[in-house]
Amino acid sequence: MANPKLLIVEDDDGLCSQYRWAFPACSVLLAHARPQAVALVKRESPPVAIMDLGLPPDPDGVSEGFATLEEVLRIAPQTKVIVVTGNGERKTALRAIASGAYDFCEKPIEIEVLRTIIERGLNLHRLEEENRRLAAAPGLSPIERIITGDPGMLKICRDIEKIATTNVPVLLLGESGTGKEALARAVHDLGPRAKGPFIAINCGAIPENLLESELFGHERGAFTGAVKQSIGKIELAHTGTLFLDEVGDLPHPLQVKLLRFLQDQVVERVGGRQKIQVDVRIVSATNVNLEDKISRGLFRGDLLYRMNAFTIRVPPLRARGSDTILLANFFLNRFNQEFGRRLRGFTDEANAAMIAHDWPGNVRELENRLKRAVVMSDHRMVDAADLELAAREGGVPDLDLRTARLRAENDVIKAALARSNNTLSLAARLLGVSRPTLYGLLEAHGLINEAVRTMDGSRPAVIAGETALQNDRG
Repeated sequence: MANPKLLIVEDDDGLCSQYRWAFPACSVLLAHARPQAVALVKRESPPVAIMDLGLPPDPDGVSEGFATLEEVLRIAPQTKVIVVTGNGERKTALRAIASGAYDFCEKPIEIEVLRTIIERGLNLHRLEEENRRLAAAPGLSPIERIITGDPGMLKICRDIEKIATTNVPVLLLGESGTGKEALARAVHDLGPRAKGPFIAINCGAIPENLLESELFGHERGAFTGAVKQSIGKIELAHTGTLFLDEVGDLPHPLQVKLLRFLQDQVVERVGGRQKIQVDVRIVSATNVNLEDKISRGLFRGDLLYRMNAFTIRVPPLRARGSDTILLANFFLNRFNQEFGRRLRGFTDEANAAMIAHDWPGNVRELENRLKRAVVMSDHRMVDAADLELAAREGGVPDLDLRTARLRAENDVIKAALARSNNTLSLAARLLGVSRPTLYGLLEAHGLINEAVRTMDGSRPAVIAGETALQNDRG
């Protein structure tokens, strides 16, 4: 591996020679004035620079030094600039930090101190480069709107690619904010209906007395206020895709009418008698347990069977491994561009807090927290307070191998529980273990709620995130 580049911006030849001697592990680039420094930054993109603020033509002042600092950071904001100031000029040093400098060092220079600052700057630059590379790699996912490196989500993306070429109904199950609408759009965009309309309707956001008209349309005079004919969402989706979000909230009378439409692809507007033939693909989504609603008589089983020719279970963000950090960097870059900010990354405390957080609002919550942090942060790095997350005690996760293995095992178990919809027998099969072994793992990782036991002595309930599993007697 080539030595990292270190730019020295200094007009004193003697100091330049000392710097070259002091940092043999770096490829040293020398500039004596602003034009040289700017040219080297443009050509070499050094990760770290040492800059004396007293540069010609103002060697006794700092105006030229600050002008050089500003231009260097404008060209290469990722470069870690360490400014060198005279003894007792701490106010100038702090002004440089506020202007974007990474750190400062006072004269006379202590080489060991400066070497430590440079090493920290190089390490931070490497981490930021890796974060930028990951954030710019949505190619990990074959679906444009889905950014993931999680094996489970990648499999879902591949399944979506296959399903999209068919014309059968698709049901997406998962918590709010997990990206169900993005997957529904992928079903549309990757299929033969891509040139047709994609029409979305949230069944839980529209009052029951208006929902029928929204879906099926109405004729003029069909009810009070119906002063003109209105085309419903189903008709508008002709030759395309209709996305029924929160379909579990559909009122029972409309479930009957939707079932009839799914059977014959014919709609009849409210107040009308004409039967209208349409050609629509249905993609549905819900965050509720439809099987439970069926057992309580709140949802029709025959409608579910019509809608779920293919069922995709979308895991929550907390079960998607490193996706939290991957998405956080993606949103940081996007909002930096959108709001004209230059935040460079996340502090260790912010990364640890994001990893520890359960993300009940999933990707949508992460996006909103990042948007606020980018707008409101007063620092160069986003910290836990900017994200309104509690800083995790101990900072970054323990790097001890045994601890890391246990942490990875815990994540995989939670992911299996999420993907199996908290069905222990299915989770055990996904993990390739027996149910007794899974019970032992749950207990070892503290996922068993000892307080929740049935009166007849059956197995305790299991807590996975915020969801309690039903007792499994198998």
